[in-house]
Amino acid sequence: MATIKRKSTVPFYAAAGVWVLYALLFPLYRAGQFVLVAAASAVVYFIMSMVCAPVEEEVPDKPVEEKPTGNAELDKMITDGKAAIAEMKRLSSSIHDPQISNSIERMEDVCAKIFERVKSDPARLPQIRKFMDYYLPTTLKILGAYDRMGAQGVSGENIANTMQRVEGIMGTIVAAFEKLLDSLFGEEALDITTDVTVLENLMKREGLVDDEIHTEAGTATAADDDIKLEL
Repeated sequence: MATIKRKSTVPFYAAAGVWVLYALLFPLYRAGQFVLVAAASAVVYFIMSMVCAPVEEEVPDKPVEEKPTGNAELDKMITDGKAAIAEMKRLSSSIHDPQISNSIERMEDVCAKIFERVKSDPARLPQIRKFMDYYLPTTLKILGAYDRMGAQGVSGENIANTMQRVEGIMGTIVAAFEKLLDSLFGEEALDITTDVTVLENLMKREGLVDDEIHTEAGTATAADDDIKLEL
């Protein structure tokens, strides 16, 4: 929410009131009378403007519209992702079971990170194709049914059994989504690990850091040289 300040409307109404009041009490058909009322209304407007402070008003922030990327599949993912996140927020607010609601909030956070990761690296789109086409919409469908059943206020066998199954699988779904997010960093993690290994070996070779293996070997040799035999 953003807070903006706007001028009070009271001075305008007060100035208009001068015209109405004068017209009710005195004739208003000569040019001099119009000038007199205009001057009086201007004075009233100025005084009320000094007295009345600006009005503060909170307005919702305008959503930032994203420009198309030129990649049709990526644009679809962004659009569908926003709709999915909005639905998760609605479900989390509508469902009163705290465990399910917490699972949805965790799922929302993971999904948002998945979308951001793929948005920054569109080459990952094939990795989430099945997630976008099946896993995510099916999960939202299941949760939507859970929400509707929970709102019925009855504990029939069909409703109770279905809701229990949904509650039982939510942990598995969230874990699967987290695993997908982790897999999106697989190649990058491998590259970084390789870079770290090469960097460590190079610094050891240049003598910039201690080589623990050679240091321990050198210490052992020095200790052996210090041993003296006496007859």
